[in-house]
Amino acid sequence: MTTTKPLILSTRPATGAAVHARRALVFDACHAGVVLRAVLFVELVLAVGSLFGASGPRAWLVHWSLLTAACLPATLAWLLAACAAKHGLQRLGDAWQYAAGVALGALAGLMACLLGRPMLDSPAQPPWLASAASGALLAALLVAALMLRARARAPAATAARLSELQARIRPHFLFNALNSAIALVREEPARAETLLEDLSDLFRYALLEQGESATLAEEIAVAQRYLEIEQVRFGSRMCVQWQLDDRAAGARLPPLLLQPLVENAVKHGVEPLAAGQARLRVRTQLRGRRVVLAIDNTVPPALAGDAPRTHGHGIAQANVRERLRLLHDLECTFSAGPGEDGLYHVRLSFPAS
Repeated sequence: MTTTKPLILSTRPATGAAVHARRALVFDACHAGVVLRAVLFVELVLAVGSLFGASGPRAWLVHWSLLTAACLPATLAWLLAACAAKHGLQRLGDAWQYAAGVALGALAGLMACLLGRPMLDSPAQPPWLASAASGALLAALLVAALMLRARARAPAATAARLSELQARIRPHFLFNALNSAIALVREEPARAETLLEDLSDLFRYALLEQGESATLAEEIAVAQRYLEIEQVRFGSRMCVQWQLDDRAAGARLPPLLLQPLVENAVKHGVEPLAAGQARLRVRTQLRGRRVVLAIDNTVPPALAGDAPRTHGHGIAQANVRERLRLLHDLECTFSAGPGEDGLYHVRLSFPAS
């Protein structure tokens, strides 16, 4: 009997909004790392500017403090406006995005001048034009940095996608999957059909253009397809456990991130095990406003002492760490290593939304 499973992703060509969704956000100023760097940059400029006309360290510190009191709220307002309007600005071309950022910077400069007006020593005319020009210049530098950051994501994502595509279509994996299907054709044709459907879904997902991010639910679906194929090959030698928190399903991850981690777990934890049963467990959990993703796998006794150093893990883990950093910046954590329980543990923590 023929069974039909939903496709992981549609194969229709992306148009319109989907094309914009694949572009990395330029004004992605909501990350703590972006805010911290922007504030430090503005403070450094203010600190250097305060040196002009300062008669000594005390006068410099007072002048810097007054400028900070006026400019810091304006800087945070610029970041908040950029964050709130990031999806709208994404629909504009690069030149218009740049112009919008500079215009917001000029408004932030005027805001800083307004806030600093009560601190002036004399009732002189506030420097509105100079403040607007300074805000525009600082904003131009910040937008340039954000554009470089956005462009840095594209080659990293492309290289990672090609790397994972090559890993997924490794000849021995493809041949093993096909040989498993051939062995099942006569005795269990329905199961052979399911295996081929899983393999087809994996290739379809790999060959489609990926966006900047995917949901955790989509990544879980890809990993399940991969492990269902490997389960046919290893049978009772591999025990897979899924402990999934439905509340974490909507969290965003770089696409094709989870599959190489579970592939590592199979390659280094299941394949070398000559006897017994290897364990592989994937867990997701929502903790407050963060999601924890954990992959645990058995380490064969012969490799337990040097698995992290000489038996892989490093390339895929470095790839995962870098791509997480590009998407979530300082708001993500990644750790990996053997535990005292005889398992190899990989932990990822990232924002839930």
